Amino acid sequence: MEQNNHQIVQKTVKTGITFGSALAMVISYTTWHSVGWAIFHGLLSWIYVIYFVLRY
Repeated sequence: MEQNNHQIVQKTVKTGITFGSALAMVISYTTWHSVGWAIFHGLLSWIYVIYFVLRY
């Protein structure tokens, strides 16, 4: 049972990181129209998404 719970948490964390990166890149590209900034903000992931929501 514990093994199954660990696997679910691990998959959820991976999905959350991937979704956060994609969301950050889309927000960044639509705002700044720059691939470089989109990649940088994708690396920051949820940090940039939260910053964007609070700032704008």
